[in-house]
Amino acid sequence: MRWLVTGGGGQLATRAVDLLDGSGDDVVALTSRDLDITDAAAVERAVADVRPDVVLNAAAYTAVDAAETDEATAAAVNEDGPRLLAEALARHGGRLLHVSTDYVFDGAADTPYDIGDPTGPRTAYGRTKLAGEQRVRAALPDRSHVVRTAWVYGGPGANFVDTMRRLEGERETVSVVADQLGCPTWARDLAAGLLELGRADVPGGVLHFVNAGQASWHDLAREVFRLVGADPGRVEPTDTASFPRPAPRPAWSVLSTRAWVAAGLTAPRPWRDALAAYLAAAPAV
Repeated sequence: MRWLVTGGGGQLATRAVDLLDGSGDDVVALTSRDLDITDAAAVERAVADVRPDVVLNAAAYTAVDAAETDEATAAAVNEDGPRLLAEALARHGGRLLHVSTDYVFDGAADTPYDIGDPTGPRTAYGRTKLAGEQRVRAALPDRSHVVRTAWVYGGPGANFVDTMRRLEGERETVSVVADQLGCPTWARDLAAGLLELGRADVPGGVLHFVNAGQASWHDLAREVFRLVGADPGRVEPTDTASFPRPAPRPAWSVLSTRAWVAAGLTAPRPWRDALAAYLAAAPAV
């Protein structure tokens, strides 16, 4: 197979390329400098030149707070870019795996969000990501998958787990929000799941992939401390109101992977197991 990976250099794209190297598949990974997915002519050239069997779109505008005052830029990357990729693939052939987010939901639930549950984003970022999903599915309904995920960590680049590792060495105590719940997800596991999906005969549609189980940010930070040999009691609970942000954070970001498993794909492992595997091999911060 021949893969085109956008968003090269980011957490997900880096892990996907790592897994594809030596697999026997061909892979072309393009950073935002190599390919601006908001440039229609550039997208057309890239798809026509590479002729991918699968495009893994890991390019996104993820500055959640900045999007509140710059929604136009977020929309260009999160809505127009995926649409252009889908339209180019509709002309040239190939499938699209487009990565989306829990932010398309309102965050007010108390049971895991399934793929058919009503959306209702409360942020500019969430609105642009939902619009991107809709554009992809409209342009390439039979050969596209939208895969929503949440709480991704593993680097390269800033992420919550590595921040906690760094703060463990810098501070006696750390205050972490305990009233937001989600599914911590290792970028490598997400990448492996997407590659499995790209190779599988699964009808186009929307799916969720997150590591199994749920946790608060406080739970996750405590587990990081425990796994690096530090006292989890040094992680103190606080609430969302203590850390006001321009964009409201979802209180509930737990996604159901029931549809993923029903499609015959490998069930994601528990988040604690994935976190332990990451930390066992992670470079120093």
